[in-house]
Amino acid sequence: MPGLPALCLRPRDLRRGAFLTLLFAVSVGTAAATGCWGSAEVDDVPAASAGAAGPGAVPSAGTADREAVARAAAEAVAEGKSGKKAAQEVVSRSGDRWGAVYDQGEYAAFAEDLDGRWTGVGVWAGRRADGRIEVERVQPDSPAARAGLRAGDRLLSVDGHQVSGLPVADVVALLRGEAGTPVVLGIGRDGAALTETVRREQLRADPVTVRRLAGGITVIKVASFTRGSGERVKEAVRQAPPGAGVMLDLRGNPGGLVTEAVAAASAFLDGGLVATYDVRGSERALYAPPGGDTARPLVALVDGGTMSAAELVTGALQDRGRAVTVGTRTFGKGSVQMPTPLPGGAVAELTVGTYRTPAGRSLDGGGITPDLAAGDGAEERARTVLGGLGAGS
Repeated sequence: MPGLPALCLRPRDLRRGAFLTLLFAVSVGTAAATGCWGSAEVDDVPAASAGAAGPGAVPSAGTADREAVARAAAEAVAEGKSGKKAAQEVVSRSGDRWGAVYDQGEYAAFAEDLDGRWTGVGVWAGRRADGRIEVERVQPDSPAARAGLRAGDRLLSVDGHQVSGLPVADVVALLRGEAGTPVVLGIGRDGAALTETVRREQLRADPVTVRRLAGGITVIKVASFTRGSGERVKEAVRQAPPGAGVMLDLRGNPGGLVTEAVAAASAFLDGGLVATYDVRGSERALYAPPGGDTARPLVALVDGGTMSAAELVTGALQDRGRAVTVGTRTFGKGSVQMPTPLPGGAVAELTVGTYRTPAGRSLDGGGITPDLAAGDGAEERARTVLGGLGAGS
């Protein structure tokens, strides 16, 4: 998609801006729900998160000035100091809560996430308000799973480095490494301290899974919009029984590549507008190609973990009357970040604009309210809705 900005985590796109993404690095995840590093995904999950810039208000309060960030990095490098650290200080003072700075290694590692693959140990971990790092989920058949790590474990150290209180980007850097290399994890469990040595592996996540319910209803679960996920959604729709309903499950989806999100939305649209966005006041648009299935009954399942590119899909299907949305309010990540290479090799990602749904609603801050509220019983309610639309029971 020539002419669109590379928003995040694509080192080879820094100068040519060839692809539009909403992938926000694994080092921040969902933290800014409270404006602080309160609960951030680390190590293994490509994540997208909420921004703070208002519509058409860039540059302004809540954004970091690119020249100031680059100047601080250059001055630090000239003095033999860390350009990354100096840039981070400027971004932190700017109020750009989604601005972030990465070193070359972090930035290159995150590029793997766009393909749904990464090198790590296989844990999802969150940083708590008091700085603790806790394991939230362990990927099956991963090094962490084979070592017996489990949800609720506290991550105390990585290769002897204490991680409590560290910025999550630093924790990511410690956990990442070459496949086959060992890493020693200090774990706290039930008041006891444990030590586990695991070897990093090349891991892969399946971003799209499909299952069939009674009545022919097809459930398409999209965990994230990594490369190829849009075509996987299209194929699942093509393989669904004729006339049967579809549940598009976007719960817990942290976002990913916007090109893939547009492709997924196009599975249910016959062309037309998917979203608009602005970059420093210049408005642009994203369109679906024609040919999608516009007749099949459709429910989109969403929750507070539905973020970024997943919200873009939700907003398009809701605004255009294509889907009934069921669940809870989405996260509200609708700001655009673009990368800026810095002296010394670091990369700063700074907020430059916002996204809007086809009806002009801002995705940023407030999230999307579903048509029908549902919590734990969301899937059952979705089945009822599809039944009412003639799609089975």
